[in-house]
Amino acid sequence: MDLFSGIDWRSLFQPTVSMAEIFVRGTLTYLFLYTVLRVLRRQAGALSISDLLVVVLIADAAQNAMAGQYNSITEGVALITTIAFWDYFLDWLGDRFPRLGRILRPPPLLLIRDGVLQKGNMRREMITEDELIGQLREQGVEDVSMVKRSFLESDGRISVVKRKSQN
Repeated sequence: MDLFSGIDWRSLFQPTVSMAEIFVRGTLTYLFLYTVLRVLRRQAGALSISDLLVVVLIADAAQNAMAGQYNSITEGVALITTIAFWDYFLDWLGDRFPRLGRILRPPPLLLIRDGVLQKGNMRREMITEDELIGQLREQGVEDVSMVKRSFLESDGRISVVKRKSQN
């Protein structure tokens, strides 16, 4: 028995939906999700279980909006290419046009100033004191008073500028 005898090879690569429709669906869904995630971003270093769950559920919900009912490999590749294109293109735009880059990538957000937690900024990004202290420990900071400045960077990492030691 031939393992591949039941496969209709032509239908694997023959699109059932126009490439233009796939590009438009992928584009609109990507830009919508980018906007939603940019507005509702919660970034504190690593993904929590609830963050990961949101990403998985959004991906599942968006799949039908992006793809409709496609059946061929070609359509899947076209959709993946569209998503990768927009990801690359928006990064390129942000680098090429600094004003647009400030919109596409949020500026660093001050979390600690001279050893004092900036609770309003932490609340706005839904970062708890325990989460922030944990991030500081990972960077070798034992106490908040050792921090001159700490920022939530646009990529979700927390950067720390330590105070100069007083010897």
